[in-house]
Amino acid sequence: MKRLFILTCLVIIAAMLLTGCGGGGSEQKAARPKQLVVGLQAEPATLDPHQMQDYNSTRAGRSIFNTLVEFKDESTEVEPGLATSWDISEDGLVYTFHLREGVKFHDGTPFNAEAVKFSIERQIDPKHPYHDTGTYPYAEFTFGMVKSVDVVDDKTVKITLKERFAPFLANMAMHAACIVSPEAVKKYGKDFTKNPVGTGPYKFVSWNPGVEVVLEKNPDYWGDKAKIDKLIFKPIIEDQARLTELEAGNVDFIVNILPDDLARLKSDSRFTVTEQPGMHVWYTALNCQQKPFDNVKVRQAVNYAINKDAIVKNILKDTGVKAESPLPPVIWSHTSDVEKYDYNPEKAKQLLAEAGYPNGFEVTYWVPESGSGMQQPVAMATAIQSDLAKVGIKVKIQTLEWTTYLDKVFVPADKSEMKMHQMSWIGDNGDPDNFLFILLSGEQWPQAGFNDAYYKNEKVDQLLKKARTLSKQEERAPLYQEAQKLIMQDSPWVIVDHETQIVAMSNKVKGFKLHPTGVFRFEKADLE
Repeated sequence: MKRLFILTCLVIIAAMLLTGCGGGGSEQKAARPKQLVVGLQAEPATLDPHQMQDYNSTRAGRSIFNTLVEFKDESTEVEPGLATSWDISEDGLVYTFHLREGVKFHDGTPFNAEAVKFSIERQIDPKHPYHDTGTYPYAEFTFGMVKSVDVVDDKTVKITLKERFAPFLANMAMHAACIVSPEAVKKYGKDFTKNPVGTGPYKFVSWNPGVEVVLEKNPDYWGDKAKIDKLIFKPIIEDQARLTELEAGNVDFIVNILPDDLARLKSDSRFTVTEQPGMHVWYTALNCQQKPFDNVKVRQAVNYAINKDAIVKNILKDTGVKAESPLPPVIWSHTSDVEKYDYNPEKAKQLLAEAGYPNGFEVTYWVPESGSGMQQPVAMATAIQSDLAKVGIKVKIQTLEWTTYLDKVFVPADKSEMKMHQMSWIGDNGDPDNFLFILLSGEQWPQAGFNDAYYKNEKVDQLLKKARTLSKQEERAPLYQEAQKLIMQDSPWVIVDHETQIVAMSNKVKGFKLHPTGVFRFEKADLE
């Protein structure tokens, strides 16, 4: 009996210990950090927001930083960010921002008016002591109209413009307007691009090139704290590989799903597919300053020679809508009342003959292997190559890795090797100026801006400049519509489509919403 009693006690104690261990295990499981792995199209080019010019960089690094004003969820309407309020002078030239109290950068240094002044002047003032820590592709577009930035006091900054500029407040929510830690820039210099410090909901942890970028939530964030503890961004260039990683459970979230795989993903209960009409345009730029594309008839001929309907239907499987203008339909002032270039090989041959190229010509077509907003670059290039061959234009396709490709695209006109190349653009702020001026104004040739066709039309330039100075949409819209008509007549681009934003994710991701700018806001999401 005594032996049985002891044995029973031992069994009870063992059971209690096991129960205790099980309870501890549950607590540990509940406390396990929430981690989201994102499959990007390519390696980020930089994590310095002032140097960003591609989706992979902004998607991986934008949540490290804040701007004075922020875009609302699912909208390009602005709301307070690092500034709680702002005043605009009657003449529209002076913007006074009142800054949020008690905010600190991730390195513990204080956010203040001096940091705002530093973040803007670093980009626009060649004499600034830290101007040489980077190159700033968006600086001219975002801040080119800024006359001065003045510190009124620690929590008040005044920005004076050279002239009235309608999109200025929207520009202040773009990535080039992010406020960076001055002390971090001073500490890291040119290496700030790989050691970013901001005030955002996520903090930088590490960047292993070609492998991953790791961020962790900022526990001291001034706004609503992120629910997901860690974000890992992995560059996976091949679309099929990215999909395979999602289906295997190695990543939780991917971009650029192959159109042929979309229906299968939508029917799989393990995943959620989210879509939204995009502020996007995909085009082939024709170098207007080099033969043969300095001739408008050649550019028009190329447009007639390409079967854009077939590309959208057969390659993209209607994951985009055929474009009729450089401005997406979701942007106000878009018009389809422009020159149309329906598929017409005979018209193309006629124009080539009139331009002095009855037997066509040879040209190299530069194409990225992948890249933000580039959809199916090689497949689309191959279709275009085939179409152009039918009218006598012999095309050689030259592919490059994305970041190398960007370095070759955005160079001064006299240094450009490219006569014909692919590019896409995703709107930054919902304003037509962010498409038509930055991409097609004669003032925006690289490296001042992104007019990579080196297109210039004096009348277009006048329309775009005037539209920037007017405050009312009803006054600006007719000017943008007239500009679109002239641009389409001049044909500096072959415009194919406006892509629908599509992402796929594990169904454990909850509360994620796409944003019109294409930047991911994981701080608003959670994981089951």
